[in-house]
Amino acid sequence: MNDSLSNAERIWQALAAIPSGSVVSYGQLAELAGLPGCARLVGHTLKKLPEGTRLPWHRVINAAGRISFEVGSPRFVEQKQRLLAEGVEFHNNRINLNRHRWNP
Repeated sequence: MNDSLSNAERIWQALAAIPSGSVVSYGQLAELAGLPGCARLVGHTLKKLPEGTRLPWHRVINAAGRISFEVGSPRFVEQKQRLLAEGVEFHNNRINLNRHRWNP
């Protein structure tokens, strides 16, 4: 990665590269951005994305294969709908990481 990029820019670049139908964990996105061990920074950075962003924030889930928003909340519903539209399958609100985790 380019050393002149801010941490947020590194996260945004890595996020933009996640293909449709795939997911990554917060920790995996941190590693992809060249920031190993910074999963919380990824979460804080995603929280600050502007409304209507075109970056695929919905492709980031927790390490257990679940959406981090409260089940049934508007953000949970939106994220799950976006993932389902991309062909990501859920079983008891959990994503099969063996099938859908992105391994670049």
